Amino acid sequence: MTRVQKTVFVLVAIVAVVLGLTVHRVLNGERQADPTKLLDAGIVLLPQSRTLPALEMVDQNGAKVAVDQLKDKWSLVFFGYTFCPDICPTTLAQMRELKGLLPQQAQDNLRFVFVSVDPNRDTPQQIKQYLNYFDPSFVGVTSDLPTLQKLANAVSIPFIPADTRQENYTVDHSGNLVVLGPDGTQRGFIRSPLNNQKLKEQLPGLVAPQG
Repeated sequence: MTRVQKTVFVLVAIVAVVLGLTVHRVLNGERQADPTKLLDAGIVLLPQSRTLPALEMVDQNGAKVAVDQLKDKWSLVFFGYTFCPDICPTTLAQMRELKGLLPQQAQDNLRFVFVSVDPNRDTPQQIKQYLNYFDPSFVGVTSDLPTLQKLANAVSIPFIPADTRQENYTVDHSGNLVVLGPDGTQRGFIRSPLNNQKLKEQLPGLVAPQG
C-alpha cells in the first residue's frame, strides 16, 4: 500500500467514525449545545468546572442541605432575599415562566434553587411562604452570613451584607443565575436579565441526559 493509499484509508476511516457518532447521536435524540447560541441566550459556560465548598445550609422545610451535594440534576441557583423590592420577585417570576416553557424532560432534569442572603429576616418559614407565591417546587436555602459569603464568593456571585440596624434595609446582590451540573460542580452562569425565549431553546440541549 502506497503512502497516498494509506492517507486516503486513514481519512476514510476518520470520516466513517465521525458519521457513525453523528448517526448515534441523532438516533438517540442527543442535542449538542452550540456555544455561540448558548452565549447569545445569556448562558456563559466556564472553561473548567468548579467544585463547590462543603458547606451546610438549611432549606425551607428546616432540613439540612449540603450545597456540594446538589447532584443528579442540573440546578439554576439565584441569590436573593424575600424582602427584595424588585430584582428578586422579577427574577423568580421569570424562573417560573422559564420552567413552564421547557419540555417535560428538561423540567425533570432541572432544579431551581433560591439562596437567601438575608438570614436576619429570612427564616425557613418565610422562605417557604415566599417561594409558594412563585413555585412550591423551587428549593429555598439559607445559612449564617459567613457561610453564605463563602458560597457566594466560591461561585463568583458576591453580595454586600446589609446594615441590619437600619429599618427596611436592602441587600445589594446580583441577578445572575449560577449553573450547576448533575455532578454538583459549577458549570457557568446565566446573565441577567433572563431571555426566556432564547433560554427555552438552548437549555433542553444543555441539560439533556448524556448517554
